[in-house]
Formats: sequence, structure tokens, C-alpha cells
Amino acid sequence: MIKRVKDILKEFEQELASANAWFRGEIASLRTGRATPALVEDLLVDSYGTKTPLKHIASISAPDARSLVIQPWDKGVLEAIGKAIENSSLNFAPIADGDHIRLTLPQLTEERRKDLLKILNGKTEEARMKTRRTRDDAWKDIQQSEKDKIISEDEKFRVKDELQKKMDGFNIELENLRERKEKEIMEV
Repeated sequence: MIKRVKDILKEFEQELASANAWFRGEIASLRTGRATPALVEDLLVDSYGTKTPLKHIASISAPDARSLVIQPWDKGVLEAIGKAIENSSLNFAPIADGDHIRLTLPQLTEERRKDLLKILNGKTEEARMKTRRTRDDAWKDIQQSEKDKIISEDEKFRVKDELQKKMDGFNIELENLRERKEKEIMEV
């Protein structure tokens, strides 16, 4: 296989891995019935005039399935963390408890579960669209390689099949992740 084709395939694989990581991050922040630090770790806190992700200024733990404990490394930002949580779209009421903040997650309603499923399906489709565009770009590069007489027509179609196999594998993994998250959301 010509080096240019290997580079195109390697770049395509990297884009798929990047899309997978993006999707995992997006669905991790979807609130299910369980408390997980991913719900708040990327929340921006005004820490001494700088917007900083919560995970960089505090430890976040889930002592049980319905609560989170946030313990800042610098007690001076405790109030700023509380404000950031109150102003977020998470709908949590932070409870300052000495040197840490406690969050209790309310039970999800059926309506909220359905809304979360819509968001999940939207994120899934967004990931699919990103990877389809990436595959189409890679295919254009392969076709250009054939036009430039870098590869043969047979090689072009062999690489096209390889691109599709990688894409199919990505879609299967994406669907598995989506189904797992859907099950988690619908779990009462």
C-alpha cells in the first residue's frame, strides 16, 4: 500500500477515535439516576477571576448512588463553586457543609428520562454525521490518489472497503454505548 493511502487510513482511524472519545464525554455528562463526578467535573468556576473547570480545583466523589461531595483544595473557592452550580443548568441545590459541598440528585421523572433519551439520540446522530463527513473526505482523498496515478483502481476500491469496515466497527461500538446509556437512563 502506498504511503499516502496509509496516511489517509491512519488519519481516518484517529478521527474515529476522536469521535468516540467525544461521544463518551458527551454521554457521561447526561444525568442518569446515579451520581457520577462527570456530571459536574467540567463545570466552569470563577476561581480568582479565571474560569476553571471544577475538576482542576477540587476533588469530586460519589459516596453513594444519589449524592456527590465536592471538596476544593483551596477553601477560598467554596462559595464560587456553590454559585457556579446554582447558575448551571443542572438544577442542583448545593449544600455547603463546612469545607465541602454536598449535592443530592433528585429522582428522575418519566418526562425527564424521555428528554434525556432525545438528547442521547441527538448526540448519537451527531457522532455519526461527523464520522460520515470524515469518511467522505477520506474517500475523496483516495479518489484523488487514483486520479494522480498514485494508486490503481483496484487499490482504490480495496481501500474503500477498508474504510467502510472501520466505519461499520465504529457504528457498532457507538450503538453499544448508546444502548448501555439508554438502559442506564431508563433504570428506575
